[in-house]
Amino acid sequence: MTLRALCLSIALILPAPSMAQDVVVGTGAVLRGLDKLNGTSVDMDLASGESAQLGKLTVILRECRYPAGNASGDAFAFMSIEEANGNGPIFEGWMIASSPALNAMEHPRYDVWVLRCKTE
Repeated sequence: MTLRALCLSIALILPAPSMAQDVVVGTGAVLRGLDKLNGTSVDMDLASGESAQLGKLTVILRECRYPAGNASGDAFAFMSIEEANGNGPIFEGWMIASSPALNAMEHPRYDVWVLRCKTE
């Protein structure tokens, strides 16, 4: 048996590490909004399904999830963000607290990102 075949045999016998983590659904989230023109920020404390106004934007929190035991650093929230005079959401998707630029909202005046999930 060659060394390569031996290594492959051992790899197939050993249990593979689990890649999935236990995920917990939070009761809501804390989001931060920034008005880039005047430099002011506001924290929005929302329950799942609630909305808040940020200037002419309506921020709707759909759901917040986090790995068990880490409600702040690795939180990810599903949000819809609508502009008052728009025809639908200008952003709809998941944002991740530890990597806010990964799926950022593109808007010339406002930024919104997730800080942490709320737990019971």
